[in-house]
Amino acid sequence: MTMEVRFLGHACFELSDGDTTVLIDPFLSGNPKAAIAAADVAATTILLSHGHGDHYGDTVDIAKRTGATVVAITEIAGEIGEEGVDVRDCNLGGTAKFDWGSVKLVPAWHTSTTPKGTVSTPAGLLIHFEDTVIYHLGDTALFSDLQLVGKRAPIDIALMCIGGHYTMDRTDAVEAAELVGAKTVIPCHYNTFPPIETDAEAFKSDVESATGSGVVVLEPGETHST
Repeated sequence: MTMEVRFLGHACFELSDGDTTVLIDPFLSGNPKAAIAAADVAATTILLSHGHGDHYGDTVDIAKRTGATVVAITEIAGEIGEEGVDVRDCNLGGTAKFDWGSVKLVPAWHTSTTPKGTVSTPAGLLIHFEDTVIYHLGDTALFSDLQLVGKRAPIDIALMCIGGHYTMDRTDAVEAAELVGAKTVIPCHYNTFPPIETDAEAFKSDVESATGSGVVVLEPGETHST
């Protein structure tokens, strides 16, 4: 079955097989690079890497409208659950299972506070969607344990921050790509705002020269099919 990865801007992605839609970090309202309005997004499940506003975004509004279940680390899930949203409150190492597959929360080196002030631990998202393994690194710095994530199941697609300033930059991300070892890397979290402007094509060239991974650069709204 074909699975499509649609880049919606910044760190937001939509995974879909035509029947199920998994939405990741839905920062759409207020996002100058958003490919679609929050009101037009469909979602079966919403996955959150952490609580910063440029990831938490429209989560509650979308979940209330669509009935989507939200997976987030315990403290954030508790906050969102108070809004009447169905949540799965995993912690690092925990896995939420669904009919379409599963998501496991894995470490990411960053910080995390929600717009309401809830302090929590950031995470990466290891997603098994049907037969495809996707790793959204969240907002992370480069650290050596990235190499552990794909040990059990090789990663098909890594969704990787490259913008620098708030996360690792494109140079560190080349090393991260080597550690992760995904078949395909899709860069994100760049060019949304001036502090995170970078050259995605240079990143693509560097990764493909230094590793066995291919890089697909998507503009907001574009789709990669597997």
